[in-house]
Amino acid sequence: MKIAYYIFLSFLLILLLFAITTFINFRLSGIVNANTEYLSTSTEVIRYSGRFQRNILNMVSGLRGYLLTGERSFIESYDASNTENDSILSELTPLVTDTQQNQLLKEIKALNDEWTEEYTDPLRKAKMLANVSDSNLQVFNRFYREKFITGDEKIIQAKLQQKFKAFLTLEYDLRRERKTRLTEMVDRTRRLSFWLTVISLIIALVIVGIVVRKISRRIAGMTRMANAIAGGNYNVNIKDTGKDELSSLGYSLNHMADQLSRNISLLERSNEELNQFAHIVSHDMKSPLRGISNVVSWIEEDHKQELSPKVDQYLQIIKDRIVRAEALIEGILSYARIDKEEAEKETTDLNMLVNEVLENLPAGGNVRVEVSPLPIIYSEKLPLFQVFSNLIGNAIKYNDKEMGQVKISCEEHLTEYEFFVEDDGIGIAPVYHKKIFAIFQTLSDKNSFTGTGVGLAIVKKILDGKKKTIRLTSVPGKGSIFSFTWPKY
Repeated sequence: MKIAYYIFLSFLLILLLFAITTFINFRLSGIVNANTEYLSTSTEVIRYSGRFQRNILNMVSGLRGYLLTGERSFIESYDASNTENDSILSELTPLVTDTQQNQLLKEIKALNDEWTEEYTDPLRKAKMLANVSDSNLQVFNRFYREKFITGDEKIIQAKLQQKFKAFLTLEYDLRRERKTRLTEMVDRTRRLSFWLTVISLIIALVIVGIVVRKISRRIAGMTRMANAIAGGNYNVNIKDTGKDELSSLGYSLNHMADQLSRNISLLERSNEELNQFAHIVSHDMKSPLRGISNVVSWIEEDHKQELSPKVDQYLQIIKDRIVRAEALIEGILSYARIDKEEAEKETTDLNMLVNEVLENLPAGGNVRVEVSPLPIIYSEKLPLFQVFSNLIGNAIKYNDKEMGQVKISCEEHLTEYEFFVEDDGIGIAPVYHKKIFAIFQTLSDKNSFTGTGVGLAIVKKILDGKKKTIRLTSVPGKGSIFSFTWPKY
């Protein structure tokens, strides 16, 4: 199965677990909200119950005060409390959802109605009529003794108080029960959420570990293969029996290594053939050139007196052409030999190396060379010798001043040196700044022997192999500055 599928299914599982956790917490939040609403309703129920009980007491005290004193204010207090109790009972009914509480509430309402209809209201009317005549007063006294003295009214009051007490006790029990259930549910949800989160994290870590192990081991093998290819070993491959994205990558790497191996083999064979061709051609070309040179020398020796000045001039041109041809052949061989042999590094005093270069160059009597102090470096000596030899040689060769000057200097940078070969010679037009670094490209007349067009090509090839640069700053007629970089270490 593809790695993308592994990752997708793994994250899908983890998301599912987190979705379940979220759903459970969402449900719990709904239950908490419902419980909050219930608590608010329960508070209202308790508040109404307390008011109802207080009103009953106010009604009792108001009625008794009115019966004893006949004061109108007592009966007004009674009426206000009675009216409020009717409103309280109507408001309590929709708030109570428990069946047992509803039954208690109905019983409380019935007792309240019985108390008002059979005791308080008749006694109140009798009291009002007692002031009219003595017979009415006797009726009131008899009724008062029957209803109040016998204790029936107190029994109803006691039942009413007991019912309210039972009602409130049941309400508090229901609140405690809901609180207990809610606490248990919160604890259970918390534990469930914790374990689901832990399981999700464990699954995530296991999946990450499996995927990382599955990927890293194979990527490490591919990295080793890539490093081996970079090191020149193209006969490597990786074995991967999977059927995922990395398997496709491994197949591509194996195919690339095979193609590189074949191409490098072809390239090495082509380079070898090219080197052999260069040596064979140069050897085969030198032989006829030497033969022509010998013939020209024999003509000059045997027929010198017979040759006209014009023929002698032609013979000299032929000799110059032979020398130029030999120089071109040597240039080809020198260019072909670059980078073919690994030069050993050694500690090199560049001041001595430049002096050695100057000693090996043809004498330039009209050119003075100034060498600023140069560093001692640990590097390949021969490539540096070739670079300095070609640059200094060109600076001397193409100097047209009566007393020319060549300056050699160096600047030190963080990881490399930058060397400068400056002259005040003929200079080079900007249009030729790139052209001169191509092989066989020279600014001299093709019939002139001032240059073969190989020297700067050799310099460029050496510096390209080092991944370093060479730059040219020049003004025609005023001279040129060639600057190149070389690694410090």
